[in-house]
Amino acid sequence: MKAQAVKTGQRVTPMADQAKLVAYKSVDDARRWAAPRLENAAHRVEDQLAPAVSSMLNEAAIRVDPRRSPRSRRWPMFILVSGLAIGVAGVMFYRRNAQQWTEHMKDSASDASRWAHERPDRVTQSSTDPAATPMSERTDEASRKMP
Repeated sequence: MKAQAVKTGQRVTPMADQAKLVAYKSVDDARRWAAPRLENAAHRVEDQLAPAVSSMLNEAAIRVDPRRSPRSRRWPMFILVSGLAIGVAGVMFYRRNAQQWTEHMKDSASDASRWAHERPDRVTQSSTDPAATPMSERTDEASRKMP
């Protein structure tokens, strides 16, 4: 049996050597094909994926860290409240000025109506004066022509 194993070993040795060469060539071809692709993938990970993962991990660390406080919302709220206060003050000043203006216009209207009532009295008083009569007649004529 030992002799037969040696004989079989001598026949298989050339086939094993041939298989070894074929396997070596195949592995070498695979390495030559894979090397540039692996290098390209490494550059892509380094240039594109790593920064994204790094920024994501950094943001997560900031959110998790108990020592860091969130951004202060004091200033935006202060600006909002100040704007509302200025707006309310503006509305109050506007209403006060509008009320004063209407009161002033009422006073002016009452003065105008008073003057309108006094005018005929003046005309009747000035009609007694002979020099003023032609002037009052011209004034009456002009007021009649006005629409």
